[in-house]
Amino acid sequence: MGFFGTARKLMQQNIREYGMYIALFVIMIIFTITTNGTFISSRNIVNLVNQTGYIAVLAIGMTLIIIIRHIDLSVGFLAGFLGAIAALGMADSNVIAAGMNLPVYVVIPMTLTLGILAGLITAFLVAQMQIPSFVASLAGWLIYRGAILVVTEATGTIIINDDTFNAIGNGFIPDIPDIGILPGIHKLTLILGVVAIILMIFNEINDRKKKQTYNFETLPTEMFAIKLIFISAIIGAVTWVLAGYRGLSWTAVVVLAVTLIYHFVMSQTVLGRHIYAIGGNPDAAELSGISVKRLIYVVFGSMGMLSALSGILFASRLQSATTTAGTLFELDAIAAAYVGGVSAAGGVGKVIGSIIGALVMTSLTSGMNLMGIGISYQYMVRGAVLAAAVIFDVATRNTGK
Repeated sequence: MGFFGTARKLMQQNIREYGMYIALFVIMIIFTITTNGTFISSRNIVNLVNQTGYIAVLAIGMTLIIIIRHIDLSVGFLAGFLGAIAALGMADSNVIAAGMNLPVYVVIPMTLTLGILAGLITAFLVAQMQIPSFVASLAGWLIYRGAILVVTEATGTIIINDDTFNAIGNGFIPDIPDIGILPGIHKLTLILGVVAIILMIFNEINDRKKKQTYNFETLPTEMFAIKLIFISAIIGAVTWVLAGYRGLSWTAVVVLAVTLIYHFVMSQTVLGRHIYAIGGNPDAAELSGISVKRLIYVVFGSMGMLSALSGILFASRLQSATTTAGTLFELDAIAAAYVGGVSAAGGVGKVIGSIIGALVMTSLTSGMNLMGIGISYQYMVRGAVLAAAVIFDVATRNTGK
């Protein structure tokens, strides 16, 4: 079999994994052409990454929820409510009666802890009370929607004046001192990009050696080399674009950190394997000694924490908490997870895929805004993309059978 035949075979065997990357690439090419390059400009890509942040962290948690065959509709308004709580925590009591005058290093852990508790409450209803997660989280959706209105009823909008907190959603990592090389380019971002490429290559080679040790199937050498070159080129291109504006934002740093942690947990730990086992067959997992109830608590508690982080990112970006914060966040997160390759039947999905899915959905919105397409048509297009992703999931599962 020749090179192109091997490539075609690999594409057919891994279409679920590669399909989302191809979709994102095609979307970016189309919008780059239709906007005369504005879409791919450094400023727009940086804004795109920041806009994706609060949905991306929700999508990571939602991926785990769907993998274990559940759903959580409460995460959107929970994020908005906890963002408002964070704003109140830092508010001046002389300006807002409910303000707590707390420092940011107290407010952020407090908010994340409240998120975990909220997630555990939903988990209790699902695991102990045997209430379907759809109903349990819908109750949370209503409760947190009302809670946002209660918290913000006095002022309507709570302005956040803490510069450190606001920097999370609007700030950028500092650069190294200018030494006359590459003026106007954020050099620390470039250095981090090079480090990321080196670590990626090292990890891929190490993973390949482990698979070969246990006689697992691996890519042919030439295809493996092309894969490394392609991924390196993508990382390098994105790094160069980001460095051309103001560099890597703190939002991107947070999302990258969360992605790496959850990717490691899901791919390299016993906990991750147990989560996939529950999604594949809960009854068989229970019989094999896995505590399904305990992992429901873990996954929903994790979802609550990520909801709190999403609320922090959103409030920080707006530098305020509003009555409408969190609206449709849960639907965007669910859509990003499905577009990113998670299976509606459970047991299948990757954290990296959820990030790609979030980028796909945000890219659609950004590109159509630049083209001047109305919001009504934007919803239609995004709905069509979501439907296509679910149809693709069903078709590939049926083919696999």
